[in-house]
This record gives sequence, structure tokens and C-alpha cells, in this order.
Amino acid sequence: MRALPCSPLRLALCLALATALPAAAADTVTALHCPALVDTATGKLLGASTVVIAGNRIREVAAGTTTPGGARAIDLPPGSTCLPGLMDMHTHLTSETSRDSYSEGFRLNDADIAFKGAVFAERTLMAGFTTVRDLGERGGGVSVSLRNAVNQGMLKGPRVYTAGKSIATTGGHADPSNGARRGLIPDPGPEDGVVNNVDDARKAVRQHYKDGADLIKITATGGVLSYAKSGDNPQYTVDEIKAIVDTAKDYGFTVAAHAHGKEGMRRAIVGGVTSIEHGTQMDAELYPLMKKHGTWYVPTIIAGTFVSEKATAEPTYYPEIVRPKALAIGPKIKSTAGAAYKAGVRIAFGTDAGVFPHGQNAREFELMVEAGMPPMFTLQAATTHAAELLGVSEDLGSLSAGKFADVVAVPGNPLEDIGVMKKVSFVMKDGVVYRTP
Repeated sequence: MRALPCSPLRLALCLALATALPAAAADTVTALHCPALVDTATGKLLGASTVVIAGNRIREVAAGTTTPGGARAIDLPPGSTCLPGLMDMHTHLTSETSRDSYSEGFRLNDADIAFKGAVFAERTLMAGFTTVRDLGERGGGVSVSLRNAVNQGMLKGPRVYTAGKSIATTGGHADPSNGARRGLIPDPGPEDGVVNNVDDARKAVRQHYKDGADLIKITATGGVLSYAKSGDNPQYTVDEIKAIVDTAKDYGFTVAAHAHGKEGMRRAIVGGVTSIEHGTQMDAELYPLMKKHGTWYVPTIIAGTFVSEKATAEPTYYPEIVRPKALAIGPKIKSTAGAAYKAGVRIAFGTDAGVFPHGQNAREFELMVEAGMPPMFTLQAATTHAAELLGVSEDLGSLSAGKFADVVAVPGNPLEDIGVMKKVSFVMKDGVVYRTP
């Protein structure tokens, strides 16, 4: 492998070159033989199928088991089902829950965070998630560097679309100085992702563009895990949100809004955000508003479930200011997601990975089914719906000719047992095989 130049700021990611990556020649043709295949574009389960891959794109999907002349064949075990690479629309690749989470911000350097992110990214890929949105990083620009390192073939990881640091208001969810004594951390401003008026809002978006982000994430209400009392109070004016959304459009950004409380959600929807994340207190008044504005919903049921389970089983796991929020807000997301599905709200798959251990993302499928969503719908939420939310339907979301060769397989039929999604046995991204049965 050709040596790549490394600046000191990128040292942690560059050192990961010690782990050699799989390689695929541009002219390689592969015939992947699938005993069964989920066609997420049509919502059908197909029988034996062959996915023919040329370089990093799918050339064709043919019925039966065929091998074009000169192609290498990969035979998946009997009972396997192929699906498009999975897509998680809400992750945090540069952090992960632990008892030490609240002190790590005072102890870890960006290089430490980068090494952790490299591990979490590989774990995510091996779980079958070949594309993710990273909605709020720890460390100064680490998620951007992580994305670049993956794109350059330096690390094993999913295709990353990052929002960089979440944009917050003073004292709001994602204000990095929350919980710190006065004077310990300089008062953050728009360059640090903290805004307090329309001009600040515009400047923060432009700073994110300068820093290399792919989209914008705002914290429209309080949050569960922030060191602050409220988990659901509104934290922006509508004018501030509109300023963020309008400025984001100038730079080709979409805007994702973390929101638990109803009023903060309403302001975010009216303000024009692309997606609502979590949406705990969404109700019958908001469903029509979501549909009117075409707003996507990313439930992250697993995050709510995890924090409530953890706060119940281990009362000292979270700080005392956090624990009541985890117990009050966490358990509600599942029922909200089920009601939103019945109301016809557009839903894309997302987990909030990092709030729970990375690599366990697929548990969300089970929870979505428990909430009342059909198995096929949950698979489409993580493929075709997610691709539409990202604006990449031409390249991702289904196993179709011309799209990127992102293919995963599970040992069974997920339409009969959605739990097999936690047992991904084959992973291909961009035509490169990273995991085999």
C-alpha cells in the first residue's frame, strides 16, 4: 500500500494503517450467489439470485445462480438472505457510553478520541452498516477526519456523512460547557457550535461548512444525557431555526433536529428541518404537521430503551441530574414510533449508537417490530428510506444495477425472524468484502 502523508492532527487515524485493508481491483467482476434476496425497492423477498459486481458497482441482479465468464464466484451458505448494505441515520462514532463518559471530556485528547472512533467505525461496518450519519462528534473535527480516512482506504468503516459538532444554544443539549465550573471552559460561541441569535445561527452553519461537515444537526430541545435539568424544553426560537435551515440550504446541507419535547419539535418542523430525531413527545397534533412539511422521523428506540434499562439496573451509572430524565423519557420512544408509523409519518432507521455500545445497532429492528412496524418496513427504513433521507437514492438503498456494491447477508429469513439482523455474516462495501461466513 502506498504511504500516505500524515499531519500531526491526523496521526491517530494514520497509525491505523498498520491494519491492512482488503483490496478490490477496479476491473474485478464478482458473482455473489444469494440463496434468497430482499428487494427493498419492491418490498419483495426473492429466491436464489446472483448479484454481479464490477469494481465497486452492481452490474446486474439476475435470477438463479449464474457466473459470467471470467467472474469470481462467492457462494453464500444455504439459508442466507442478501440485503442492501444497512444504513443508520443517527450515530456518534467518536464516543461510547461508559461510567467515565462525563469525565472523558476533561481527560481525552483528540488523538485518543480518534483511536476510539476507528474501533467504533470498524465495529459498525462489521455489523452490516455500510453507511451512517454521524450526528454529533466528540473532539475537534475528529468525525471529519474519520470520514476522510475511511474514504481514502486508511480505515475499515462505513461510508460516513457527518454533522461535525451538534449546534446548541447556551446551556442547551450539546453546550460543551454544561456541568463544568464557571471559568473552567471559555464561554463557547458559534465557532464552537453554540448560538444565541439569528446571526450566531448563520455563522455556526458557515463554520461547519468551513470545517468540512456534510450536514447540520441542531439540538432543538433538552436531552437525556446532557448535564442539565430539562430533557425536553424548547431551546431555539423559530427564527433561529429558520436562519439555520436557510443558511444550510445555501451550502447544500440538510438539517437534523434532536428533539424530545413537543413545542421544540413543532418549532423545528415549522422552521424547515429535514428530520426529527427521537421525537419522544410527538403526538396526534404533530403527525399531520410532519406530513405537511415532509419531515422525516428517525426514532432511535434502542437509545431510549438502553438508557432506561441502565438507569433502572444501575442507579449510579448516570449522574443524578441525568437519571430521572433517562427513566422518564427513554421508555416512551417505542410507543411514539409505533403511533407515528400508523399515522403515515416518513420513518428512516436510526439508533443513536454511542448512547449504547457500537455494533449493537441491529437491535433497533427488533424494537421497531415490537412497536408495530412490519419487518419489511423496518428493512426499507434502513435502506431505501435512509437513502432518500440522505439524498443518495441513485447510489444506495437497494440491490439494483448501477448502485454501489454494498451487500450484506444474514443466516436466515428476516421477514420470519427479524432477530437474524443481529447476526450479519457477510459484509461487502464498495465491492470489497470485509466479512464472510
